[in-house]
Amino acid sequence: MLFSLLLFVAVILALLLGYPVALTLGGMSLLVAGVGSLFGMFDTVLLSAIPSRIYGSVLTNEILMAVPLFIFMGMVLERARIAEDLLDNLSLLFGQQRGGLAISVILVGMLLGASTGIVGATVVTLGLLSLPTLLKRGSDHALATGVVCASGSLGQIIPPSIVLVLLGDVLAAAYQQAQTTMGQFNADTVSVGDLFVGALIPGLLLVGGYIVYIVVVSLLKPDALGPKPPPRDEQVSMLKLLGVLLPPLLLMVLVLGSIIVGLASPTEAAGVGAFGALLLAWARKGLDRKILNEAIQRAALMSAMVFLILIGASIFSLVFRGFEGDEWVRDFLHDLPGGKYSALLLVMLV
Repeated sequence: MLFSLLLFVAVILALLLGYPVALTLGGMSLLVAGVGSLFGMFDTVLLSAIPSRIYGSVLTNEILMAVPLFIFMGMVLERARIAEDLLDNLSLLFGQQRGGLAISVILVGMLLGASTGIVGATVVTLGLLSLPTLLKRGSDHALATGVVCASGSLGQIIPPSIVLVLLGDVLAAAYQQAQTTMGQFNADTVSVGDLFVGALIPGLLLVGGYIVYIVVVSLLKPDALGPKPPPRDEQVSMLKLLGVLLPPLLLMVLVLGSIIVGLASPTEAAGVGAFGALLLAWARKGLDRKILNEAIQRAALMSAMVFLILIGASIFSLVFRGFEGDEWVRDFLHDLPGGKYSALLLVMLV
């Protein structure tokens, strides 16, 4: 128990100090495992399982094959300047209202999150496109940055989210193990499609909550959103707006729909989405050799980062279980007052 707690605290401290996640998870685990072996608290024979865990759980995992394809799809859509066109047209639609630009940013964040599933790229894109305009219009600095960060992070929960794909693999294995422990050997598993379905409504509710918050702020603290913008001569064209909105929406429906109804696996749907993103970028004349090379390079770098984190997490879980940390966590949650509901609440808070 002592060394498992020490490992957990050491990883948290290293992350707070700014060390890379992948190197922290793997490096700290091996370091604490070495110290534990000196005190006879860890069997180093367990470390011989690391190559097989990396190969079997990460490199040959069919579900995780969807991650590079989803990332590539997001990079292509980002380079195609879809966010810029969406923000321009939605600003024409909502921009004449106080807080309309903030609402436009939230909606663009939702559409980008649903189209790309990449949080970092969405936050950077929205920040570059909308934050200077929000501040120029007199919006409160804290509110403006909060709108950009909250909108950009919608890609964490709105499908197809990279996080949900990663969680789908972990939850499927954990659910099957739990059912086997309970003696149910023919139980259905939890798929990535199930997670997509389960996350869709909460994601839309979160978007609605953000919009309601902006509306309430515009009524109670109108100065926080700056003065009401003057009338603009340029009118919004619904045909042009539909031309900008429909392509990413259709791509999202094609990818999610094929997974949810069972027509395609996440990897197959990701491949279709990547091909659709290339067609969309080509149709918008936003695809050339330079942009394609940049999208491939950035997708490769981000995919490598994700898989390094997964490898580090695999090493961490092996060492943590070697110190019997999983039993300590199980006993701690089992002994909480209130039973499974207290355990569920604590896990959600963490």
